[in-house]
Amino acid sequence: MSSATPPANSSPHGVTEHAPRASRWRKWLPSVSVALSVVALLLGGQLWQKLSSMQELLARQSADAGQLSMQANSLAKNAQDLTQETAAKVALLDARLSEVALQRTQLEDLMQSLSRSRDENLVVDIESALGLAQQQADLTGSVQPMLAALQSAQKRLSKMPQPRLAPVLRAIQHDIDRLQSASLTDVPGVLIRLDELVVLVETLPAVNAVGPNSRAAHAPDKPPVRTWSQIWADKDWAAVGQRMWAEMTGLVRVSRIEQPESVLLSPEQSYFARENLKLRLLNARLGLLARQTITARNDLALAERDMGQFFDLSNRQGQTAKALLKQVQGQIRLAELPRLDGTMAALATASAGR
Repeated sequence: MSSATPPANSSPHGVTEHAPRASRWRKWLPSVSVALSVVALLLGGQLWQKLSSMQELLARQSADAGQLSMQANSLAKNAQDLTQETAAKVALLDARLSEVALQRTQLEDLMQSLSRSRDENLVVDIESALGLAQQQADLTGSVQPMLAALQSAQKRLSKMPQPRLAPVLRAIQHDIDRLQSASLTDVPGVLIRLDELVVLVETLPAVNAVGPNSRAAHAPDKPPVRTWSQIWADKDWAAVGQRMWAEMTGLVRVSRIEQPESVLLSPEQSYFARENLKLRLLNARLGLLARQTITARNDLALAERDMGQFFDLSNRQGQTAKALLKQVQGQIRLAELPRLDGTMAALATASAGR
């Protein structure tokens, strides 16, 4: 029982088991070597083929680059030739332009020698400009066109110190002083104010119009009034009484009647009174445009009478309309538009004494 069993791998047949395996590996080793050689040859062939294709591609690209370089050289040469040709044409055009400019200068000198003298032309131009300015002043009712024409003529004559034009300069200065000191009606400004007054008359309250409650107008700011449903829901009987009293007192209004005949106007008559006032203002506007100052002043006086008789002028809007009407009446003057007779006579004398 003390003797042990020997291990399995210690049998004498262990060495003989590995021998067939080694012999099998030696048998397959030449085949494996041949296969690896074939694979290596295939890989080398593919690499050589790729290198050959790359060389062909590089050769093709080099040939294309050389061809492009030749084309670029050809284009550069063509551009240089074109630049030289263009420079020659520009030089030729410059020469022709110089010839044309010289011919034009000679033609202008010839025309100036054949035309009237410079002084005579200046006198004729100033005379025509002043005549046109006089017509514009007659149309607009303003002296600004004549002032502008006289100042322009004064500047032009001051650049030409001619003895025979000195009386013209003195006459121009005299007319400028006379126009600047003239008191005339500013027609555009008066027309603008009349238009504003016509617009203001549209909303001017009539004398018999029911105005707002004076107490409500002068009352201080109060919290918003509650509705009847809120008052009944709160059962605030004091608020109910105050609300009923406020509505009852709003039914009766007391006002002072200055003109009973104006208060008794019907709505249709109030409408026609307003339209009649607007027509009087528009008639005054047409009178100003027609240079009929007396007619315009009469229409404005009638408009002032109608405004004070049929419309309420106690509020701010009425005071504004009244002040605007007074301003328009104060700006309308009965002065006549001055004329440029002195300057025109001096120009005629200078033109005749050539």
